[in-house]
Amino acid sequence: MSRSLPKPQWRRDFIDGTTQGLPFVISVVPFALLYGALAAQAGMRPLETFLTSALVFAGSAQFVALELWREPLPILSLVLTTGMVNLRHLLMGAAMAPGLTSQDARAWTRARTYGALFLMADEIWALAMRRLAAGPLTPAFYAGLALPLYLAFLSFSTLGNLAGTLLEDPARFGFDFAFSAVFLVLLSSLWRGRTSLWPWALSGLAAVTCYSLLPGVWYIFAGGLAGALTGALLGAPRANSGGPNHVA
Repeated sequence: MSRSLPKPQWRRDFIDGTTQGLPFVISVVPFALLYGALAAQAGMRPLETFLTSALVFAGSAQFVALELWREPLPILSLVLTTGMVNLRHLLMGAAMAPGLTSQDARAWTRARTYGALFLMADEIWALAMRRLAAGPLTPAFYAGLALPLYLAFLSFSTLGNLAGTLLEDPARFGFDFAFSAVFLVLLSSLWRGRTSLWPWALSGLAAVTCYSLLPGVWYIFAGGLAGALTGALLGAPRANSGGPNHVA
């Protein structure tokens, strides 16, 4: 519990975070089932699926890791590839850091900050940044936002592994698009005028160009880096409410 918030306020912030994150909790169910099913077909046992979801919690990196999952395990390749996919988290953490450090240090202790960074996924980060644009981001709100999504992905990816042998080709159901669809809806809510277009457009252009020219998953980092640098050079647009600056 946050030491800077009374219990009723902590509860309200937690419920608020849970409510705002509910669409992602729903959308993560088919996404996690798909991952678990594909993991089973790659030879990953239920316990291994559970541990990868619990200890890594990075859906895109986990899907990429499935392409390398074989006996004997190429440990170095797995570490380097998943690390490259998650390089964008450096940019995401840097964008969120000013909003945390500007608040009461008693609320965001080092342990809570590390916990928030571990649970940081693309959708959680986007909602956290939207919250920072409107006001303070409390640990209670972040916990309500992130913990249900974490537990849902952990539970349903394991369940998907247990049922994976029943599906010959789980990708044909299009479950992998669920998160992308919800994230696009969220992205539209972050529109702050025409200045928001440049980071989005250049990010997409960099990702597509890198995807066409380079092997592997460098396009993920390239897109994130291009969008972040463009936003920094142009200056983050202000929310209509007059809240703090943020990069959409």
